[in-house]
Amino acid sequence: MVSKHRTGKDKPAIVADEQQTLAQYVPDLHNWPASWRVDDEDISTGREIVAILTPFLEHLLTSGYVRKTLLRHRDHIWMLGGEMIRRRHEDPDRLAIPLETLLDELIEEDGGPLIWPAISESEQDSFDATCRKLYKYRNRASSG
Repeated sequence: MVSKHRTGKDKPAIVADEQQTLAQYVPDLHNWPASWRVDDEDISTGREIVAILTPFLEHLLTSGYVRKTLLRHRDHIWMLGGEMIRRRHEDPDRLAIPLETLLDELIEEDGGPLIWPAISESEQDSFDATCRKLYKYRNRASSG
């Protein structure tokens, strides 16, 4: 169920109050691991990444963002998951580190990793904004 309320800027916002809303916001979430797959082992890794990122996606739903902003953040989180898989293939040493650690290595207070293949500077800036939110969320969650 989605309820609407007004944000401070008097724009309608989507607010989550049950799991079904996540399914409406990210209907293909269960397909993300396959979309990131380089080889078959990546499916289970992708499922772990989805499990790590899902609480943040749920948090975004309760943050008062308008639909367009939510969809942009969702797309950036999908890109980040794919980048995590790519980085593990690019650097086999990363296969041995926990996915939570890899995520924490890739995002920081200033943003996220450079996306490959390269995206435009404005797209990277937008992606970095999502990664900054994720960084703040993870650090607030781990310290509280």
